Amino acid sequence: MVGGKVKKPGKRGRKPAKIDLKAKLERSRQSARECRARKKLRYQYLEELVSSKERAICALREELEMYKQWCSAMDQGKIPSEIKALLTGDDQKTSHCANKSPKNGKNHTASSEQSKSA
Repeated sequence: MVGGKVKKPGKRGRKPAKIDLKAKLERSRQSARECRARKKLRYQYLEELVSSKERAICALREELEMYKQWCSAMDQGKIPSEIKALLTGDDQKTSHCANKSPKNGKNHTASSEQSKSA
């Protein structure tokens, strides 16, 4: 007897709850469904991220190809029209053209026209 209370002999802590087995299985199934749904969303997000990175890589490769063409033209002593525009101060017109050129393939034709005229 401690402080007027009588201690009961036996185990300490929570007593095991009598959980309905069917309810436990249903909670487990629901948890598994939610886990699969989260996993599906995570994979969709990652796939979208990968595809956006692949698009960015393609755009950068096209830009690199454009710069390579410019360099090869300049090695041959020809100055591409885009660079001439940059040097003369037509920054606004050139930036729009330079951004569109790799996607439309206009750089190659501009370089070839430059080489034909020179």
